Amino acid sequence: MWSAGPVRPAPEGGRPGALRTGLRLAPGLRVGLFGGSFNPAHPGHAHVAETALRRLRLQRVVWLVSPQNPLKSSRETAPMAARLAGARRLARGPGMVVSDVEARLGTRYTLDTLRVLKARHPGVRFVWIMGGDSLDGFHRWRGWAQILRTVPVAVVARPGGLGRARFAPAARRFAAARVPSRAAATLSGRQPPAWCWLDARLHPASSTALRAGALTPAGPSSASPPARRGPG
Repeated sequence: MWSAGPVRPAPEGGRPGALRTGLRLAPGLRVGLFGGSFNPAHPGHAHVAETALRRLRLQRVVWLVSPQNPLKSSRETAPMAARLAGARRLARGPGMVVSDVEARLGTRYTLDTLRVLKARHPGVRFVWIMGGDSLDGFHRWRGWAQILRTVPVAVVARPGGLGRARFAPAARRFAAARVPSRAAATLSGRQPPAWCWLDARLHPASSTALRAGALTPAGPSSASPPARRGPG
């Protein structure tokens, strides 16, 4: 999902004979797409999804569990079924959906997934959601600039991303497309490129720490540090 490199056009319908997306999305719905390995899913992921759902006034947030992150070793990645189950335990409440659509469609990169979903669900107002810690390396994703020109993007503050986000290549290149946080609720209806930084209380949980045994899957105390200001 994240790898950089030359962009090759993909069939808009996904691989030949691919299964249906399994998503029931009517035209006009405001839908956030929250992609990741979720290896494992943790409360920080839920915090990002819930913040986006609320601040962007979305009607759905779809957790897109990636079959395999191209930038990471498959030896470090738990089985897909285990990661889906972990995400479902955390994606609670109305509007939260956990999906294996990338495995169904055979798409490996975010840009291809977005193109297929837009083709199969015309009229749905999609927004790509990611944590602020991903913004610093977003320019390494395959087709990152095309992603920003395909759907609006929401970036939710996360520990580790605040200091570098201001200087991230994507933030600098698309500075003119940044939407003020006070207008976040309008993001899904904007023509891309359009992106918004959402300040939020920082949840310290991370998949890296969980894999290292530094945290439990339930995460640390629910108390979070104060909200932090975003890039520049």
